Amino acid sequence: MKHPHIIRQALIDTLPLCLPAVPFAFVIGLAIISAGINPVVGWSSSWLIFGGAAQMTLISLLGSGVTAIAAIGAALVVNARHLMYSGAIAPSFQQQPRWMQFFGPYLLIDQVFALAMLRTAEHPDAFRIYYLTAGFTFWVIWQITTAFALLVGPQVPESWHLQFAVPVLFLGLIVLGIDKPPKLVAALVGAGVTLACIELPNRTGLLVGAVAGVAAGIIAERIKP
Repeated sequence: MKHPHIIRQALIDTLPLCLPAVPFAFVIGLAIISAGINPVVGWSSSWLIFGGAAQMTLISLLGSGVTAIAAIGAALVVNARHLMYSGAIAPSFQQQPRWMQFFGPYLLIDQVFALAMLRTAEHPDAFRIYYLTAGFTFWVIWQITTAFALLVGPQVPESWHLQFAVPVLFLGLIVLGIDKPPKLVAALVGAGVTLACIELPNRTGLLVGAVAGVAAGIIAERIKP
C-alpha cells in the first residue's frame, strides 16, 4: 500500500471528528421521518448533498411546507461558505490531477476542510492521499449512520437531546482551526454577526456572519505586528 503512514494518520485525525456526526445523523434521520419524506428519498439526500447543515436545512424546510425552490435556496445559502473553503484550498488543488480537481470538491465538508488546511504545505501526492482518506472516511460513516438513523431514530428518547451534537461538532472544528490571533478574530466576529443577524430570512444570517468573519480575519492578518 502506498504511503500507509499518511492513510493511518488521516484515519487517526478523522475518526474523533466523526463521533459528533453520529448523533447529528440521528437528528437528520428524525427530521426526515418528521417531514413525512420517503425514507429512501430522504437517505438519498445524504449522498446527493453530502453536507449535514445544508441537508438539515432542506429537509426541515420541506417538512414545514416551504416551497421546494425556497428550501433549495436556503440550503444553497447555508452551503455558500464552501465558496470560501474552495478559495482557501484552491492553491493545493491546482497541483492535483484533473480528476482530483473535479471530484475532490464533492468531499469538501467542514471537517475535511479543517484537516486538509493543516496539510497544504505537504507534497501534492501526500496531500491527495490524506484528503481522500479523510473525505471517504466521513462519507462512508455519514451514509451508514444516516441510514441507521432512519431505522432506529424513532426509538431514541427525546431526553437524549441529540440536537446538541450539531453545535458541539462545529465548536470542535472552530477550536481545531484557531491557531493564530487573526483566526480567533474571524471566529468571534463571525459568531457575533451571525447571532445579530439570526432573524434574517432563509438563514441568510449564516452567510452574512461568514463574510464578516472572513473580512475581519483578513483585516486582522494585515494589521498584526
